[in-house]
Amino acid sequence: MLYLLRDYLADHISVFNVLRYVPFRIIAGIITSLVITWVLYPWFIKVLQLKQIGQTIREDGPEGHLQKAGTPTMGGTLMVIAILVSVVLWGDLSNWYVLLTCFILTGYAILGFVDDRMKLVKGKGIRGKTKLLWQFILVLAMLSFFFYFVVPRTNYNLHLYFPFLRIDRFYLELPAWLYLVFAAIVIAGTSNAVNLSDGLDGLAIVPSMSSASVYLILAYLSGATFFGKSMSRYLMIPSITGIEELSVVAAALIGAGVGFLWYNSYPASVFMGDVGSLALGGVLGCFAVFTKNELLSLVILGIFVVEAVSVITQTVSYKLTGKRVFRMAPIHHHFELKGYPEPKIITRFWIISFLLGLVALASLKLR
Repeated sequence: MLYLLRDYLADHISVFNVLRYVPFRIIAGIITSLVITWVLYPWFIKVLQLKQIGQTIREDGPEGHLQKAGTPTMGGTLMVIAILVSVVLWGDLSNWYVLLTCFILTGYAILGFVDDRMKLVKGKGIRGKTKLLWQFILVLAMLSFFFYFVVPRTNYNLHLYFPFLRIDRFYLELPAWLYLVFAAIVIAGTSNAVNLSDGLDGLAIVPSMSSASVYLILAYLSGATFFGKSMSRYLMIPSITGIEELSVVAAALIGAGVGFLWYNSYPASVFMGDVGSLALGGVLGCFAVFTKNELLSLVILGIFVVEAVSVITQTVSYKLTGKRVFRMAPIHHHFELKGYPEPKIITRFWIISFLLGLVALASLKLR
C-alpha cells in the first residue's frame, strides 16, 4: 500500500523516496511482522487459553509429549495475519508474484484453521485425502490463472534448471500442462512437508525462516540490477522481472517467525497448528516455483524433504511388508524414541537447515 503511494508521498515528504528501494522494504517488512507477533502473542495466547483452544496429543507418541496436552494451539493465525499486514504495508500490491503467494498463504491458512477447529470440536480433523484435495484445488486454481494470464505477459519460462549446472546449457523444458502439475505438487508437497515437521517445539519454524532467507536472497538477485547490470546475468541464475518483490514477502515471514519462536521455543507456550504450518509450507513452495528453484529446493528445504520421505517410507514399508523402518515417523519422533532429548534434536535439525541453506547459496557460483 505504501509502495503504491510512494510517488504521492515522496512529492510531499522526500524521505518517502526510500519506499522505491526493495532493501529498505525488506528491513521494514521484517521489523513490522516481528513487532506485531512479539507484542501481540502474550495477549493472543491468553485468548487461546480462555477459549480452551489446546493441543491434543496422540497417545501412541513419545511419553514426553503427554505433558504438552492443553498447550494453546492455532498460534499460526497471528503469524499469518502479521505476514499479510506487513506485505500490505511494504509490498508491491500490483505484483502478481506477491498477490498469488498471498492467495496461497491465505487459502492454506483457512484450510488449516478449519482442520484445527474440527480437531478441537469433533476430536478429529479433515480427512487426509480431503485436505490434500483442497490443497490441490487451491494451488491449481492459482497456477492456472498464473500460467494463462500472467506468464504470457512476463519473461517467466517453463524450464527446470539443475542445481550447480549452467542454466544456459542444462535445463529441461516442460509442456505447460506438465509444468502446471509439477508446480502444484511442489507447492502442495512443501505445505504437507512443513506440516509433518511441526512436531517438536520450534522444529518447523526455524527451518522455515532459514529457507525463507535463502529464497529472499535468490528472489532479490533474480530481479535486481546494480549500476545498470543484471545480477541474474552475472550469477547465471534465472532472470525474472518483478520477482525481487517476493523478497518482501519472505522478509515478512522471517520477522513473524522470529516473533513466534520467542514463544514457541522449548518448552513451547503456543503451537502454530495446521493453520500455520500449511500456510508457511505453501508460501515456501510458491517461492520455489516462482524463483525457478524447484530442484534446488530439494537442498533448501532439505529438512522438510527428509521428514516427508520418512513418513512415505514408513507407510509404504508397513503396507508392503508389515514392518516399520523407523521406530516412529516423522523421523524426529524416531530420534526421540531412541533416547535423544527433544532440545538436542531440535537444535541439530536447525544446524542442518542452516548448512543446507549455505550449500544452496554456494550453487550461485558453482555453475
